[in-house]
Amino acid sequence: QACWHIFCKKESVIMELYDVIYNICQGARTASRSLANASGKDRNKILLCMAEKIRNAYEDIIEANKIDLASAKENGIKEAMLDRLMLNKDRIYAISDAICYVAGLNDPIGTGEIFTRPNGLEIHKTRVPLGVVAMIYEARPNVTPDAASLCIKSGNSVILRGGKEAINSNKAIVKVIREAINECG
Repeated sequence: QACWHIFCKKESVIMELYDVIYNICQGARTASRSLANASGKDRNKILLCMAEKIRNAYEDIIEANKIDLASAKENGIKEAMLDRLMLNKDRIYAISDAICYVAGLNDPIGTGEIFTRPNGLEIHKTRVPLGVVAMIYEARPNVTPDAASLCIKSGNSVILRGGKEAINSNKAIVKVIREAINECG
C-alpha cells in the first residue's frame, strides 16, 4: 500500500515535469519560426542589444554569481571548477564583446554553394536554421550567452540547461537576454 502511494506520487511529479518540458519545447518551436523568418539585420539587432544589456547588468549578474560561488564552496567544489563558475566585470565584458563579435559575422542563413554535376545538373546547397537546439552543459555561466548568441545568429531557438552550480548566474543572464529579445520585438 505504501509503495503504491509513493509510485503514484512519483508518477504525478513525472507527469508535471513532462508537462513543463513539453511546454518549454513548444515555446521554443514557436520561437524558432520567428527567428528563422527574421532578417539577419533583425537578429544582429537582438545580439547587439543583448551585448549592451549584459554589459549594463554586470553588477546584478555578479551578485547572482556570488550566491552560486558561496553555494559551490559550501558543497566542496574544486578550485578549477570555482574558477570556471566565477564571473567578474572583465569576464562579463568579454562575454558582451563575444556577442558583438558573433553579430559581426556574416549571416549564415541563405548562403551556400552551387555544384554542377558532370551531366550539367546544378545543385544548390543552402543553409537553413535547424529549428530548436538543446544544450546541456556544466557550471559555466559564460556558455549561456555564448550558446544563445550563436543560436540567434543562425536563426535557431535554444533550450539551455546549465549546471545547478550556476543556476543564479544563469537566471540573471537569461533575464537580460529575454529583455533584449522582448525589446527588439
